Amino acid sequence: MARIGIQLMMLKEHVAQEGVIPVLQRVRDTGFQVVEVSQIPMTEQNVAAMESARESLGIEFAAISAKTSAAPDSDDLTLQQHFDLHVEHARRLGTDLIRIGMMPLSAMASQESFDAFAREADEYARRLAQEGISLSYHNHHVEFAKLGGVTLLDQLREKAPHLRYEIDCHWVQRGGRDPERTLADFAGVLDLVHLKDFRIILPPTEVLEASAAGDRTAFADFWARDIVQFAEVGEGTLDWKPVIDQGLASGARHLLIEQDQTYGRDIFDALAMSREHLVSLGYESLITG
Repeated sequence: MARIGIQLMMLKEHVAQEGVIPVLQRVRDTGFQVVEVSQIPMTEQNVAAMESARESLGIEFAAISAKTSAAPDSDDLTLQQHFDLHVEHARRLGTDLIRIGMMPLSAMASQESFDAFAREADEYARRLAQEGISLSYHNHHVEFAKLGGVTLLDQLREKAPHLRYEIDCHWVQRGGRDPERTLADFAGVLDLVHLKDFRIILPPTEVLEASAAGDRTAFADFWARDIVQFAEVGEGTLDWKPVIDQGLASGARHLLIEQDQTYGRDIFDALAMSREHLVSLGYESLITG
């Protein structure tokens, strides 16, 4: 059965301050049992704590994250330098899913650079498959940019045939595509979905007052940068019932709530709001298992 959980990236500051176990206890108290791990340092201490949380709290780990490579002076774990460690972490946490959160910036430099990344990602996907682990790629909006008239996302599907996918609904919408149709397009290669709403806000009072006073830049800056927000599920413009149903029909094993910013709202309150909306749509059993 597919499950709905949360992306732990949202709680990285809490983990840094409080530790893994107290944060996962709060996750459990908020009504979630499944988490995806990203932007949490995979130190032995943290991995051991996550492993312990499987037993003590019943936390399930949907997926862990990986980079293909990093700069020579980086301390990040990469598949290039730490392939076996990623496999070990996945097995200790009981998951057979690893996801790439974003292509390296260098891959955006040229067609040749992107092709090199696609080959690299495909090779790691092939090697991980031999270990019984699927490697998924998580999109943002940049993958809808085109090189040679073809989007990077479409090129990746062609040039990395062993790779699977994690579709982020907010970034699909922000990239000018329809989340429901995109999930349908990825049927059969879809393992993970990010449930992140897309909110349009009106200009705040200070922007309107600045504009009325003759400041032409205040509204222009708001229009260019701030009119779109990340939102709690149900607090934006996405029609979630058909989107989620299509994700399930396309084979998604985990659907993870993610909200990059909460704009002053406590993250646990935001998670509770998303959960309440998903329950109202009839998905409580996917949350509770």
